[in-house]
Amino acid sequence: ARNTIWKRIENKLNKITPTAIHNLPVEDIQQFGISFRKANYIKSAAQKITNGELNLNSLYKLSDKEVRNQLTQLNGVGIWTAEMLMIFSMQRPNILSYGDLAIHRGLQILYQQEKIDKDTFNEHWKRYTPYASVASLYLWEIASGNTLPK
Repeated sequence: ARNTIWKRIENKLNKITPTAIHNLPVEDIQQFGISFRKANYIKSAAQKITNGELNLNSLYKLSDKEVRNQLTQLNGVGIWTAEMLMIFSMQRPNILSYGDLAIHRGLQILYQQEKIDKDTFNEHWKRYTPYASVASLYLWEIASGNTLPK
C-alpha cells in the first residue's frame, strides 16, 4: 500500500516538497489513498513548514529530546511517530522507543522477562547507548520471530 500511495504522489507532483503538498487541496491528498484525517495532518505539517513555523533543517542541530518535542507539536505526530521519523528519516543513532510494542516483545524474548517496566527499559537503553537505534533493528527482528544465526 505504501508503495502504491508513494507512486501516486510522485505521478501527481513530479517533485515532492512541502510547498507542493501545501498547494494541494486535502481532497487531492486523500485521492492518493490516504484517510481524510491523515490527509489533514499532512496538509497541516506542510503548511507549518512552508510558513516557517517548523524548519526541518534546524532539527538536525537539536538533541533527540528537542526533536521529539518539535515533531510532536505537529497534529497527528505522537512520541512513537516522532521516534520512527528520527530513526528512519533523520538516521538518529540512539533511539529506542518505549512506546513500541515490538521493542518490548524483543526485550522480553532476549532477556527472558515477563514484563519490561520503564526502569528496566531505561537500563537497556543505557546499555545500548549510543547505538540504541541499531539495537531497535535487532529487537524488531527478534520480536518478529526471526532468530539470529548460531
